[in-house]
Amino acid sequence: MTRMTAKDFDPEVLKLFDQYVHGQLDRRGFLSQAGRYAVGGATAAGMLAALSPSFAAQVVAPTDPRIKASYVEYPSPQGYGTLRGYLVQPANAKGKLPAVLVVHENRGLNPHIEDIARRVALDNYIAFAPDALFPLGGYPGDEDKARELFGKLDQAKTRADVVEAAAILKALPNSTGKVGVVGFCYGGGIANYLPTVVKHLAASVAFYGAQTPAAEVPKIKTPLLIHDAEKDERILAGWPAYEAALKANKVEYQHYVYPGVEHGFNNDTTPRYDEAAAKLAWQRTMDFFKKHLG
Repeated sequence: MTRMTAKDFDPEVLKLFDQYVHGQLDRRGFLSQAGRYAVGGATAAGMLAALSPSFAAQVVAPTDPRIKASYVEYPSPQGYGTLRGYLVQPANAKGKLPAVLVVHENRGLNPHIEDIARRVALDNYIAFAPDALFPLGGYPGDEDKARELFGKLDQAKTRADVVEAAAILKALPNSTGKVGVVGFCYGGGIANYLPTVVKHLAASVAFYGAQTPAAEVPKIKTPLLIHDAEKDERILAGWPAYEAALKANKVEYQHYVYPGVEHGFNNDTTPRYDEAAAKLAWQRTMDFFKKHLG
């Protein structure tokens, strides 16, 4: 079966799906509006199913012998009290390693983000992917339920948990103390936010995330790498003001806009995935971490 790509869908359907994924449109709203673009026997429900993630294939298997992975819990007194996440390390690490915080999209710690953490670990980092949904029972195994739960989080506590996670990584006995962050969508917004509050952060990589308000930019002392999609009007709308603030405050940053691709282009579990853009962005990310974390 040929894998579907974003080009198999009307651009308006992709816009509706983006609104649905980010809570601006409920399921019924998507189905009723997407129906007008259904052609050739397709249905709105079928398009929604096709656009939704499939976790069948993973790049690095959970049982890969090159890594050791476990679920761990840490106290988070300023956040929800207890922080749980997925900790992955190279199996045969020699000496101390830099650490990378992996921050998920607005669905919690799903199998895709766990796979991303394993990929990071294979590049010789300690990778930690916290589950923001842990206080509400954890990732529920269903993307729609996860998205619904996500809207019930106290974002102040959730952000405090991520700040605590960065501190935990810095203090791990086998960590060099150098910590970076990579985040996707919601996590990209967190990757933009963290440098305003975590002074020890050595590198931050945001994939199509909401920008930090311009007033917060003077606090940023961390080098930034930002990946955006050309067809992501929602995120790109905030870029000019953010870039002006970054330049005015002499923040070190690199910004790449990947032509012809959609929001979510790095997520290889959905048709919005673009292999060429994802590979290039990932290589740039690993080169950036190599430079700033070692």
